Amino acid sequence: MRVLALDFDGVLFDSARESFAVAIRTYRELRPGSALAARDERELYHGFLALMPLGNGAQDYGVALALLDQGRVPADQQAYDRLRADQDAAWLEQYRRRFYEARRAWADRAPREWCASILPYPGIADALRRRRDRAAYAIATSKDRHSVDLLLEAYRLADLFPAERIVDRAAGPDKRIHLECLRERLACRYEEMTFVDDKVNHLDSVAPLGVRCALAAWGYNGPREHDLAAARGYVVCTLEGLDAALFGHG
Repeated sequence: MRVLALDFDGVLFDSARESFAVAIRTYRELRPGSALAARDERELYHGFLALMPLGNGAQDYGVALALLDQGRVPADQQAYDRLRADQDAAWLEQYRRRFYEARRAWADRAPREWCASILPYPGIADALRRRRDRAAYAIATSKDRHSVDLLLEAYRLADLFPAERIVDRAAGPDKRIHLECLRERLACRYEEMTFVDDKVNHLDSVAPLGVRCALAAWGYNGPREHDLAAARGYVVCTLEGLDAALFGHG
């Protein structure tokens, strides 16, 4: 392995609560008459978390909340994709734009508060520092670059990820494009790359390239995704077993 590429949210950072806070605020703003206004937020949060592994970005936060609003809970990726196709595409794009505007406004207005709402997963930084001489670290994320840079600086992780090894939302939503970009920048073969993500659908996108795929079992997933990843031959790793799973020893 020459390159270890990591997703950001759900692998390096736990941003679930921040994403939910911005997502529900945006949804209620765009659909003020929604029944979600009267729903218990703890219940909604758990439902939101259960749907996160099936989506790919801010539009899917709107989809998740719309499905919860409608009382429609998909059993798997295929069912989710069908229900997503039923949603109004123009509204989803409006939701995406407003979500990112709201997130940026929060980060600009109260950067310390915003950063405090998104924490690195315990032990992830130490694990990466122990093995930094074994591979070039990179980030492949659908998060915006401004947010990525803020968080890396706030938690003193920027030294692990040089600017040229960060591919963000500007490259597009597909992780395959992100990995293609990194391979070109780092002049390596796909077979020399390992990609860690918390979503099976992202791994499915890049697997045909020949990249080694690993599911971060500490991210936004559960037994459903763990079993699916294992069945497809992807590495399923925990934070405690990160060294052994990715580098071959503890």
